[in-house]
Amino acid sequence: MESIKTEDYAVHFNQSGYDALNTYIKDCDFSTIFILVDENTHQHCLAVCLQKLATHKTIEIIEMEAGEFHKTIDTCVGVWNALSELGADRKSLLLNLGGGVVTDLGGFVACTFKRGIKYVNIPTSLLSMVDASVGGKTGVDLGNLKNQVGVISSGDMVVIDTTFLATLPQNHMKSGLAEMLKHGLISDKAYFDKLYDLSKLQLDDLDQLIYDSVIIKKDIVVQDPLEDDIRKHLNFGHTLGHAIESYFLSTTGKPELLHGEAIAIGMVLECFISSKLLGFPETDVEYVTDKLLDIYPKIKIENKDYDQIIELLKFDKKNEYGNINFVLLKAIGEPRINCLVNNKLIKKSLDYYNYKISELL
Repeated sequence: MESIKTEDYAVHFNQSGYDALNTYIKDCDFSTIFILVDENTHQHCLAVCLQKLATHKTIEIIEMEAGEFHKTIDTCVGVWNALSELGADRKSLLLNLGGGVVTDLGGFVACTFKRGIKYVNIPTSLLSMVDASVGGKTGVDLGNLKNQVGVISSGDMVVIDTTFLATLPQNHMKSGLAEMLKHGLISDKAYFDKLYDLSKLQLDDLDQLIYDSVIIKKDIVVQDPLEDDIRKHLNFGHTLGHAIESYFLSTTGKPELLHGEAIAIGMVLECFISSKLLGFPETDVEYVTDKLLDIYPKIKIENKDYDQIIELLKFDKKNEYGNINFVLLKAIGEPRINCLVNNKLIKKSLDYYNYKISELL
């Protein structure tokens, strides 16, 4: 597949990606190469990556613990210390080999170590291929609050090797699929429909869909790199989705939701809210809800949870001047930003999700 290029970086695919990476390493004459992995990518992906690197430079491996729970400043301190102890300097290169946690955290570490070293993302999960590794958002969570600390700074390159997807369990594939479905809802119903039944797709089909999702996100990001305007479209489903993800992550007795699982819930809720505030067709609310619930089994959100989830909305990064700003849909492919939603309507949307009460539409 042809590489996707912006002014600041390029996204390369499969073998051509490694060819581009090897040329980049040779041309830049880095002092040392560091590869950040978690225990999963260390076991399943590192050997493949090392075989593809054509360099005589010293390569050091730094491992972090896997999972959203470890996407913290404390983990950054551990990686910064490892870089320092292993002799990293400003001519070092950091390769982030992993899912969204590794690419988000690794990018932030690179941007801040010695005031910035070069880094390249090599995403290994579907979610990170279509979302986390593209667009320059780096950072970590603050307690249970998602992505509160970070910077927007793209690495020099992204290398997407879709063979890594063979190492993923089904729930992680579905987590990435949620972001791709979101791309369909904010841009193109035909794309949403095409994604719905992945069971009928061959690997070549999936390669093309990943490519299409990266294009959708790239085209938005290059117009609004700092998220002042239309880049907010990419946050559809995320205002309530992130709050639910954070709440379940921090509440005893609740299952830990993968990012895409929480965003799927958020998309159902925000489609419902869109119908009330923007006239999003009720038939489309039911259509999207049925499709998403067919892929993502319903998670019980109890009435006693509602107020605590709403309380977490005040930490959403889109908020301005004390207002909680939602991205909603006028129609599929027609998002609207900076929409204000009252708590009563949010609770109605949670009731709709929980009980699929058609009368609420």
